[in-house]
Parts: sequence; structure tokens; C-alpha cells
Amino acid sequence: MFKLPLSGDVVQSIYPSFFSPTGSQFGLVNITVGQSSAPEVERDVLSDVGSYGRQIGQIADALLVVIEHLEADSDGTLKRDQAIKDFKTMLHAVAKVKKGHGREARRPRD
Repeated sequence: MFKLPLSGDVVQSIYPSFFSPTGSQFGLVNITVGQSSAPEVERDVLSDVGSYGRQIGQIADALLVVIEHLEADSDGTLKRDQAIKDFKTMLHAVAKVKKGHGREARRPRD
């Protein structure tokens, strides 16, 4: 068997949803990520408020502020908690990626 470069096996399901009698989307390729009990609300939030990444980033930034405030008032229990350590490690990794793209990111205090 002979294959040209970049011509490996590709499996892609293309379902022309405009042929669907119940479909509300128009296009040859539509991507749905998960199920939602209110897809129109989800669509509007994503288009008008912020992407999943933006929403999660803002939640992570706010949670970090709360964690660091609690750490300042605690006996050190939070600093020893593995979940908090993992969360801070993840935020450092996200900040590194953002920096590589010229974006600012909140980093945890160590």
C-alpha cells in the first residue's frame, strides 16, 4: 500500500445536519460538546459572556485569592493539602502557557 505524506487513515463522521428534520443547526460539520439541559442558554453564554476557558480561568483566579487569604489566616493545613498543591501546580502550568502566548496570568504565591 502506498500513501502520500500526511495521507494517513482519517475517520471522520460528517453528518449534513441540514437534512435532519429536527436539526436546528445548518452546516455540513457541526460540533457538539456534551449535552445541556438548556443548549440555547449555553450557546448565548458562550457567545455573549465568555468561552469555557475564560470562565474557568476567572473561577481559578478567584479561587486562588480565597485560598491564599485562607492560607494567611491558617495554621498551614491548606499548604500541606495535596489538592491545593495540585491546583497551584496546574495554575503555574497554565501561566507558563499563557506567557508563551504573550498573555498575563495570575500565579500562586509559593
